[in-house]
Amino acid sequence: MRFNWKKTLLVSLDVALAIYLVQAVTAFNKPDNRADVCSKVGIDIADENVNGFLSAQEIKRILERNRLYPLSQPMRYIDPRKIEEVLTGSPFVKTAECYKTQDGRVCITLTQRLPIVRIKNEKGEDYYLDDNGGIMPNSKYTSDLIVVTGYVPQWYAQHYIYLLAETLMTSDLWRNQVEQINVLPNRGIEIVPRVGNHIVFLGYLPEFKSAKKRKTEVPKFVEKKLNRLEKFYKYGLSQAGWNKYSYISLEFDNQIICKKRSETPPATEQKE
Repeated sequence: MRFNWKKTLLVSLDVALAIYLVQAVTAFNKPDNRADVCSKVGIDIADENVNGFLSAQEIKRILERNRLYPLSQPMRYIDPRKIEEVLTGSPFVKTAECYKTQDGRVCITLTQRLPIVRIKNEKGEDYYLDDNGGIMPNSKYTSDLIVVTGYVPQWYAQHYIYLLAETLMTSDLWRNQVEQINVLPNRGIEIVPRVGNHIVFLGYLPEFKSAKKRKTEVPKFVEKKLNRLEKFYKYGLSQAGWNKYSYISLEFDNQIICKKRSETPPATEQKE
């Protein structure tokens, strides 16, 4: 039998390469073999410069309170899954990912829940709605958000006011122009603008049992009203003056009803 040394050499090389790859992958998946302690903690927060409540210092404080901040800790005792679990328990954290590297670093990446509107209703409740319609506690304050007042139960806030606020936030004009939304006892919607000494009555948001129907019809209703208001601002108030009217009603589709501001206060009857 003739010995095929070329074939044997090729098989040996294949086996050696396979062993090398297994060892390399195994070593890569054990990041704490080369470093004894954590030398650096990296915290990356998406949308940190927007209207979020999270900062790297806040994340550090959360981990320190739970005795999980990894800096200078032995790498073999650092549990990335436990860090993720504690961080996602925060009402302001949407997602959290943590991992260790071979050179002794611990990397933490987060996305945060972003508040889009603040609710302060007649019952004294004070909270935020996030960009998914979820409720966030009012443990912090941001002055850039629209404030909703009046008769706003939580179910109405999450199913209707959220859609109204989300529609406003998609427009640079209305995101900056609307300062306050007031919900009347009959669920009529009033808007208080930043520019102009008047109140705008938007009308009544259409109500549906179907969530799918709400998500399409409520924004459509709001956009239609705001388009009319924008044209009235452009062609009406720009000529008449921003403070001429005290109340502007958009309730009816074929007309805009305006109440003039009284130039002189009514005379008061004096008693002798």
